[in-house]
Amino acid sequence: MEIYKEKIATNRLDRGFFKYQDEFEQKALDVLRSGWYVLGNEVSSFEQEFADYVGSKYCRGVANGLDALWIAFRVLGIGAGDEVIVQGNTYIASVMGITINGATPVFVEPDEYFNIDADKIEEKITDRTKAILVVHLYGQASNMDKVVVLAKKYNLRLVEDCAQSHGAKFNGKVTGTFGDIGCFSFYPSKNLGAFGDGGAIVADDPQIAEDVRVFRNYGSEKRYYNKVVGTNSRLDEMQAGLLRVRLSHMPELEAEKRKICNRYLAELKNPAITLPKIREGATHIWHQFVIRCERRDELIKYLDERNIGTIIHYPIPPHLSEAYAYLGMKKGDLPITEKYAKTVLSIPLYIGMTEEEQSYVIDVLNAFR
Repeated sequence: MEIYKEKIATNRLDRGFFKYQDEFEQKALDVLRSGWYVLGNEVSSFEQEFADYVGSKYCRGVANGLDALWIAFRVLGIGAGDEVIVQGNTYIASVMGITINGATPVFVEPDEYFNIDADKIEEKITDRTKAILVVHLYGQASNMDKVVVLAKKYNLRLVEDCAQSHGAKFNGKVTGTFGDIGCFSFYPSKNLGAFGDGGAIVADDPQIAEDVRVFRNYGSEKRYYNKVVGTNSRLDEMQAGLLRVRLSHMPELEAEKRKICNRYLAELKNPAITLPKIREGATHIWHQFVIRCERRDELIKYLDERNIGTIIHYPIPPHLSEAYAYLGMKKGDLPITEKYAKTVLSIPLYIGMTEEEQSYVIDVLNAFR
């Protein structure tokens, strides 16, 4: 097989820009010419439009996804001495949202869909448990029915990390709207990506929405009148405006990614490669297409030699990272999480990926022996 002429990257952001170049550039000019660059009309308009998109009553833009997470737990009053249940195989930012507030993460193994195993949550609940953090990893909605039941049974707060799941649904309900707070990231690689950092918190409770609005802006209820010791975490006007452009095209963007991934699912046929599964009742918006391979290092080398890029999401689970050595956990404590960390691999997937590029990726993967 002839090697492809140029490297097929795991992700390409330029094609997503060129797809709507005129709209993005016009919006940028509009914002620049407006003379208003922080907490103006673009942010308030985006907040309303994004709340409508996910089906939430309120949205508050913040500076990034990590801020959304730690601010969420802060306004819910969760801190030192409290425990928060979270899946073991998530990105470390999910855990940082807990520990920045002084709370302790309690890890639960994932299921076969890479999301938290809802059947293993209850055994981890103690009298110190105050919340469950559900992460809709790679873009697929988690098994929310069971999680919601447990949260109500034990009177626990429910926070959703939707950094990778904009618009994904479980039984027709959009991720981010099942619990007290939904946290979103608009990092450029996300399906709803900005052109820099950005994030948001959604909620139905007006008091939570107001607490976030105040806290994100130095704890200021109105200018120079500070209610609490807050932070500076504001989605800026430029990013909000550009996000509004992309949000208006989300149905077609979701359809394009779904078409690419459906082809992967139909045409990738190699016993050395395990394809991702989709849970009944859940939708997948395909932030990443994540395969598994026992000979992952060989596969990465093989693909790299054939000009195909890959990335591992994620090679070191949080409980084994140096940052969380103080938790005292060791290899073998979360065997399923650790198995995933050794075998998962994200293959090329991006808006504007050509059929020729995808055919080459499929052929090369199918030829791996």
